[in-house]
Amino acid sequence: MIRTYELEHGGKTPLYEQLYRAIRQDLLTGAIAGGERLPSKRALAEHLSVSKITVETAYAQLLAEGYITARQRSGYYAEHLAPLAPAAAPAVQTAPAPALAEAAETPSAALFPFSVWARLMRAVLLEDRPALLESVPGAGVWALRCAIAAEFGRLRGMKIAPEQVFIGSGTEYFYNLLIQFLGRERRYGAELLGHRKLARVYAANDVAVCPLEMDGDGVLPQALRKSGAQVLHISPAHQYPTGAVMPIARRQQILRWLAEDEGRWVIEDDFDAEFRFSGLPIPPLQSMDPCGRVLYLNTFSKTLSPSLRISYLILPRQLLPRWQQTMGFYSCTVPSFEQFTLARFLSGGWFEKHLTRAKKYYRTVRERLLAQLAAPPCAGRFAVLGAGAGLHLLLRVRTALGDAQLAALLQQAGLEAELLSSFYLQAPPESARGCIVLHYADLSPETAGAALTRLCVLLPE
Repeated sequence: MIRTYELEHGGKTPLYEQLYRAIRQDLLTGAIAGGERLPSKRALAEHLSVSKITVETAYAQLLAEGYITARQRSGYYAEHLAPLAPAAAPAVQTAPAPALAEAAETPSAALFPFSVWARLMRAVLLEDRPALLESVPGAGVWALRCAIAAEFGRLRGMKIAPEQVFIGSGTEYFYNLLIQFLGRERRYGAELLGHRKLARVYAANDVAVCPLEMDGDGVLPQALRKSGAQVLHISPAHQYPTGAVMPIARRQQILRWLAEDEGRWVIEDDFDAEFRFSGLPIPPLQSMDPCGRVLYLNTFSKTLSPSLRISYLILPRQLLPRWQQTMGFYSCTVPSFEQFTLARFLSGGWFEKHLTRAKKYYRTVRERLLAQLAAPPCAGRFAVLGAGAGLHLLLRVRTALGDAQLAALLQQAGLEAELLSSFYLQAPPESARGCIVLHYADLSPETAGAALTRLCVLLPE
């Protein structure tokens, strides 16, 4: 029997997204049992009187998030998921709350909306003059906090009240604050393979960090439990540099670990999550958290420019009084001028337009690079990993060379890339050998293609 879903034709939400959300709800509540076979794309399309591409796109999103699996010549099957209690929706506050007190990827300078930004800056100078001379609230300008709550609540499916949003200059600024807030005496767990700056910040704060083993779905739950970590720092939507997306079953395991002890916390670093080239953005872990102990971090460094130095922290509502008491004395580190300008950029719809344009541009760059890798002399010399999202490619070089020799050839070929082995928080395994992390956001395909060609010529057969 095929289930019937009420879809609103001609509404603001695309049909495929409505269908995806409806099926996802059935999967999470158990209405579709684990292991159950889903209807074929054609059968469901005919049943719902929608196009086959609508069903195909909905299934693709569910597959990307790990809700279903695909079996060759058999169809789609529901994953075995444990039901989770829904997270409580915060009450939206309409008046300002009392004032509370990176990676190598750089976005293309050609994409920055200079003309729009300049126009908005002039508007701020003309219309917000009194506010520009006032002290900046510790949590940030209220207009920007409201704009972030509205924009990212809509784009990422998060229910955010403005008073939950805190503005700061870069994610490492918040790393330091969160260590103070959660406590240096706690044991922190971090992905074995990840941002080196994060490890350096933790080391500078004398924090005990446990590098956690990973597989293709992210941090291994058994490694997390064995480590004794009380705080877990992860990037589930798009792990850097592997590009792994944590599926729903693994996310549920992480949330069950979190719920077992009130002294446990998760820092969700949503690095690079906006740049998915197919389907919808992966919902943040915080949006699924029934405990209110997932602290969410994001930045505008990758979507706009690292020179803006604007990042934001979203706290669970239950933590606001404690944050105000212990961290409220800190001043905001971002000038009000940039904050007012960014608030207008977000609320005026310019950010979404910019993001659409940027994704189209990066998709084109990525496809041209992939085409060059598939053509002689590169064909057969590289295996491409993690290419579905983010602003970098992970290339496994088919070579017997060690990483020291490969690094020398990269320099000789003029290819500005890093080796995967350099991202490990401890000695890298043998499986990491011969992998290149190629950032392409600010790299022309022609330049990269020429450098890759030179590398192939230099590589021994």
